[in-house]
Amino acid sequence: MYTPKYTLEEILYPKASPFNEGHLSVSEVHKIWYAEFGNPKGVPVIFIHGGPGAGTFENDMRFFDPEYYHIILFDQRGSGKSLPFGELKDNNTQNLIEDIDKLRKHLKVDKWFVFGGSWGSALAMLYGETYPENCHGFVLRGIYLGTKPEYEQLWYGMKDIFPEYWEEMANYIPESERDDLIKAYYKRLTSSDPKIQEEAAGYFMKYDALASYLFDSREKVSRILLDEDKLVLGCSKLFTHYSINKFFLSHDQIIKNIGKINHLPAYIIHGRYDVICRAEQAYRLHKNWPNSHLTFVQDAGHASTEIGIAKALVDATNKMKKVL
Repeated sequence: MYTPKYTLEEILYPKASPFNEGHLSVSEVHKIWYAEFGNPKGVPVIFIHGGPGAGTFENDMRFFDPEYYHIILFDQRGSGKSLPFGELKDNNTQNLIEDIDKLRKHLKVDKWFVFGGSWGSALAMLYGETYPENCHGFVLRGIYLGTKPEYEQLWYGMKDIFPEYWEEMANYIPESERDDLIKAYYKRLTSSDPKIQEEAAGYFMKYDALASYLFDSREKVSRILLDEDKLVLGCSKLFTHYSINKFFLSHDQIIKNIGKINHLPAYIIHGRYDVICRAEQAYRLHKNWPNSHLTFVQDAGHASTEIGIAKALVDATNKMKKVL
């Protein structure tokens, strides 16, 4: 049986309450929730969550030294505490990029470090490529580059590793619709019937969450499905919305524009056995980013709360202190 050297509590900084939080109106439809932690006069860092649709969690501010960093968390459109929850109108990648910079201006931040994991790693890089002058550097985890083979990996490719989980997710859909699981799930997750939405979200999120961890996570995933209604529905609905729209990106957009930010420092953290976002994506990014440091965590999959991933992330945010 695998026994980690540390516990999560030993690795992360202490829990804390925000010194400020609120909602910022970013359009006629959307208000994004944000919160500030740590040192109000510290070096700003923004945490960009994954999904799309996952929202932030209480542990997300704990990757950063609260005495050094001014830590900023926010929920993307339709996610977590942002309003309206689950809203798809005007919910696209380009608007999310602009929301981040609207938040920067609202909080009177000049430049910040950008931290993102999974989908958040893609959004972090896309933000940087749009506003490189506003970024000190990046900490990126579970690299996602926004290409079709990558999001199809989750819908279809993972069945080679998790055939029983995939079969349960796929078999929820009638056989006549299984040739396009994205379309079939999108139809149900945008149904006018809340019960159909909840049922589809449960099947999708169970599959996604079980595949996130290297070691057996069935008990942890059961708790998520029981206790995290917003996470389950928000992540399922928004991930499917972004998938069916090809994440609102052109082919290989992130790598084609990486020259706009690859002079800035970056720490890339990736689980060796991540099957949601494969290790080859992290390696490809590293090869295109001369000023990056790549760490493959040997005893981890995709989740930021796996012990090896969490430790590597805390180490990276501490190393980033030397950049300024």
